[in-house]
Amino acid sequence: MSLDTFAGLWNYWAVIILMMIGLYTMISRGNLVKKVMGMNIFQVAVIMLYVSMGKVEGGTPPILIEGVTDTVFSNPLPHVLMLTAIVVGVATTAVGLALTVRIKEAYGTVEEDEIVDLERDAQ
Repeated sequence: MSLDTFAGLWNYWAVIILMMIGLYTMISRGNLVKKVMGMNIFQVAVIMLYVSMGKVEGGTPPILIEGVTDTVFSNPLPHVLMLTAIVVGVATTAVGLALTVRIKEAYGTVEEDEIVDLERDAQ
């Protein structure tokens, strides 16, 4: 594969980098807010992947026009599904942050290790 091939697939490289950043943040951080933000970054990467895969070069919106037969249509389904995924992602982030606030109120910290230690000491 040549350098032009890799440069032509820049959107997939951006998705891979964002996915790895989100996954690394979720795995490596003990702060619950950072974990939620890492999950959010991962969700954005998945949305970008589906939207970029749904793009058809030279494609037009799927509107039928009389007399035109050789037309390449873009599939709107991935874009519509990702609108739903955005709404679900916002709701998931809101619930995760709300739970983090409640955990902070109950334990006085949002650090996962400290919460585990407090639970262990309580038993």
